[in-house]
Parts: sequence; structure tokens; C-alpha cells
Amino acid sequence: MFFRKKLAYTDNEVTIREHYRYKTLEFNKTVETIYFDILTVSPQRKVGYCDLRMGMNPELEILGQVGYHIDEKYRGHHYALKACRLLFRCAKQLGMETLQITCNPDNHASRKTLEALDGTLEGIVDVPESHSCYKWGDRKKCIFTYRL
Repeated sequence: MFFRKKLAYTDNEVTIREHYRYKTLEFNKTVETIYFDILTVSPQRKVGYCDLRMGMNPELEILGQVGYHIDEKYRGHHYALKACRLLFRCAKQLGMETLQITCNPDNHASRKTLEALDGTLEGIVDVPESHSCYKWGDRKKCIFTYRL
């Protein structure tokens, strides 16, 4: 049996460590997603999680290829920004050349994070009624593109 070493990336403050991988068939295209825990380096504690979705399909054009969440008591320390920078390293090593990340226009913290990552705001688009994000209550998305 073959066991693959789980991915981990770190800087001086944050580590992202692979928790698990999942492959799903969405819109006739298999998308592999890697889920990571976000940990502080010292002392080591879990402060949130993030994920990297490889590939692109109509679902991801609105949802994005990166997701992240920081637990409420750890917000305000730029952990999402630092984790995204580490995800960019991971994506590049996995052969990706660009990433698309989205956020709701009224999610000011997330939008500031995406702007600080120096991507290109492609626009603010309406979420189609048929999209899963619409079912969750999202009506518009800011779409940012990042060249790796």
C-alpha cells in the first residue's frame, strides 16, 4: 500500500497542513480539493482552515478555487492573508499558473485580504439562480485573479 506524504507549507507565523483530499464530480469535471488546517507556528494552535480547488468549471467560476475561514477569536491577525500566500506556493508547485478567488462584495474583511494579495479584480458579477452560492443567499461575487 502506498502512503503519500501530506502537504505542509510554513512561514514565520503560519503553517498550513493538509488535513485531507477529496475528489468530486461537478458539472462533468472531476475537481480535486485539498483541505488544510491553518496553524500558528508558536505556540502551535489551529486558528482556521482553508482549501485549494484544482481545475476550473462553471461552479468554481463563482465559488472560486480557494476558500478560507478563520475562527472568530483569531480574526484580525491576517492569518487568512498569510495562509493564502502559502496556498499560492502550493498551487504553483502543483502546476497551476493562475488562481481565481471570490468573495461577497459586503464581506469587507475578505475583500481586504484579496486586495492585499495583489490580484486583479475582474469584476463584480451576479450569482446565477441555479448556482449553489445563490441557494446560500449570495447574490453577487467579486472575482479576483492571481498570476502565480
